[in-house]
Amino acid sequence: MDQQLSAQKYKALTKISSGDYKAFLYDCDGTLADNMGAHKESYIRVAADDGYVIEGDIIDEFAGLPILNVVGEINKRYNTTFDPVDFAARKHKVFFSEYIEKTQPIDYVVNHLINHAGKVKIGVVSGGSRTSVEKTLQVLGIREMVEVLICAGETTHGKPYADPFLAAAKQLGVEPRHCLVFEDGEPGVQAAEAAGMQWVRIDKI
Repeated sequence: MDQQLSAQKYKALTKISSGDYKAFLYDCDGTLADNMGAHKESYIRVAADDGYVIEGDIIDEFAGLPILNVVGEINKRYNTTFDPVDFAARKHKVFFSEYIEKTQPIDYVVNHLINHAGKVKIGVVSGGSRTSVEKTLQVLGIREMVEVLICAGETTHGKPYADPFLAAAKQLGVEPRHCLVFEDGEPGVQAAEAAGMQWVRIDKI
């Protein structure tokens, strides 16, 4: 993305997010981190290792869901019998060893977080594993600005349920109605709405 377009998107995002908000809650993959292509490749690689060809569009469709749930959706669509826990472990290994250090920021969202840290409370709510999300935030240089991190498996239900966002709000000490969520996928939007929070689709700006 060129600098002029990124600056325009940052300006629009700042305008949208002005208001009586006390916490900003960001998704990680596809929202702060420009890494959805890498995630797709790691899903496709693991499936291929078992002799199956899957398309990357299913990963876009279920962006934001915990990996175990995405594998469940793959099994439904492709009539496969992947063990979700095993698949997730192998996918994590591929992604972590080959892709994560190359993670690039989605500039206008990362800059938005950086410029609001210390002014509002900052949380990251992700369907990824804590290990991957922690490392991704470190690669992006923003881990220290994130006050609360909620990842896959840390609440009873993940996105599209409200649990992860409500957990983040509780830990930050902010009422849901004073939180603004930044997302790039429908499950995350559904979770934000279920939590009683306003939201922004960063990919629609």
